[in-house]
Amino acid sequence: MDPDQPSLLQPDDASAGAPPTSPRGSVDPARRTAPIGPLADRMRPRTLEEVVGQERLTAPDAPLRAAIESGQPHSLILWGPPGVGKTTIARAIANTSDASFEQLNAVTDGIKDLRAVIERAEQRQRMGRRTLLFVDEVARWNKAQQDALLPYVESGVVVLVGATTEHPGREINRALMSRLKLYTLDELGEDALREIAERALTDPERGVPTELHDGAAPLELSDEAFEHLLLHAGGDARVLLNGVEAAAALLPDGGCITLELAQQASGSRRLAHDKAGEMHYDLASALIKSIRGSDPDATLYWMARLEAGGEDPAFVARRLVVSASEEVGLAAPGALAVAVAGFEAVKSIGPPECWINLAAVGCYLATCPKSWASYQGWARAKALVAEDPAYPVPPQLRNATTDIDRQAGAGEGYVHPAQGGTDVVEYLPEEIRHQRFLQDAPPSRH
Repeated sequence: MDPDQPSLLQPDDASAGAPPTSPRGSVDPARRTAPIGPLADRMRPRTLEEVVGQERLTAPDAPLRAAIESGQPHSLILWGPPGVGKTTIARAIANTSDASFEQLNAVTDGIKDLRAVIERAEQRQRMGRRTLLFVDEVARWNKAQQDALLPYVESGVVVLVGATTEHPGREINRALMSRLKLYTLDELGEDALREIAERALTDPERGVPTELHDGAAPLELSDEAFEHLLLHAGGDARVLLNGVEAAAALLPDGGCITLELAQQASGSRRLAHDKAGEMHYDLASALIKSIRGSDPDATLYWMARLEAGGEDPAFVARRLVVSASEEVGLAAPGALAVAVAGFEAVKSIGPPECWINLAAVGCYLATCPKSWASYQGWARAKALVAEDPAYPVPPQLRNATTDIDRQAGAGEGYVHPAQGGTDVVEYLPEEIRHQRFLQDAPPSRH
């Protein structure tokens, strides 16, 4: 087998195209050869200079680019949302480093495929040639599969570039992560997406083709259509380019892509959300922090984002129950009952109406006074239990249910509060009677 034979796998990210030739506007209608392949794939940048929106990594003075251009690429992880250029940067690293490029997809490829790549890489290494292995969605591999990479990364058989949309600190083994440098890619902003769309409209070789007949008009994109496609893309260049391509297909004779055509081409707007991924945790965190900060407007916004992303309302209801005790606590003890009632409403009513219940609960919690006294007291008690000896239960607090218990002193000295008050009984072990776990507790509000 030829050691330089590339892996026949699908590309992932698309972030830009050929250098811009003119402002957003027209394409030469006289063009006669239609480009082959999806627009997002055709417009994939071929060099780091063509990558848009990731200047922290690709600028001439950026550490990653400096390392690559020095001829000493290192193994790394590219972490970011879909369609921001992870695969593109990996290919550019391979091109700049004069390394053979191998690609695996952790969703579809396993140990057998990895072994085949390693065999080719070892052949190249014996001939003094370098292999860059790009593993897309590397976090999807299990521990054993990730561990299989370790010896080859350490020995330099491959330079590993892993891409992931999942949090690498949670999904990638510590042993593997310790051998890699982490680079975070930004979600593409409006300016970057605008440049990408303009390139797609004006690139005569790889851009959107016009109809191949005489009289075809130049393709243009109205400002309203442009803004719609940007909004629909959600920071994903591939989605943007797919929208541009689909809209252009509705104008076989060329002309202006209007807002109506852009809406037809893009379909329903998608919101970035993964119920098992990083966006899931970020949105939930934003919701709880908004409640903690007593901001009902932000609470409603982040809850609406969760709902629009298809989040399970039971997950949100559970977070609100926790928030009632953690954030509100003793400042309004009845908040827990309200949150539990909201959780029961979710179970009995279900979506979409149950989101009305959750909105009411969220606003109530956000407008309640806040106290962390019980939450912090619980943390102090847990810390002492973890660090100190397990002190015995004082005799007066032990359960005296049999004669043997009573003969051993169980219950001796205990006085029921209703009969003698609490000042005659010590409830903590003697060794820690000075401890005060609950501090700064507010007056209870009923």
